[in-house]
Amino acid sequence: MSSEEIFTLVENKLKAQFEGSVESAELLYDFPVFTVNKEKIHEVLAFLRNDPELNFHFLTDLTGIQTADEKHLGVIYHLHNMPKNIRIRVKTFFPMAHPEIPTATDLWLGANWMERETYDFFGIRFKGHPNLKRILNMDGMDYYPLRKEYPLEDQTREDKNDKMFGR
Repeated sequence: MSSEEIFTLVENKLKAQFEGSVESAELLYDFPVFTVNKEKIHEVLAFLRNDPELNFHFLTDLTGIQTADEKHLGVIYHLHNMPKNIRIRVKTFFPMAHPEIPTATDLWLGANWMERETYDFFGIRFKGHPNLKRILNMDGMDYYPLRKEYPLEDQTREDKNDKMFGR
């Protein structure tokens, strides 16, 4: 199957099953990418996994993202159908003020550590996760290092001129 055929198949099935929940569908660099409404993300993931024709039974990766306007966070899922060697990307976004999304650990056990890492670095809470806690950073940290909420440089230094760094 070509990338275009895979894209069309998945797009048609998602739009038929979840009318109005697919916010965008695009083929980026021969890679099918689908953006789904936050309220339906768990149902969409379960459908993609359980549909016999699609059979995206393997979660390759799950990670967080912050949008360019810095007001929204998101989660990106990379799914793989190994027998047909088909891969897709599913994204969902939500306001930074309410960074909560359903867990995917009931669909893929491998999501456990990926969700914990995403929580640790972005502060995205996965509702229903069996053990959501920090795994790489200290428990006492009151911020999330991959959010764009703090300056990258030490503001107390006087020996730097930001004009040297293109700012």
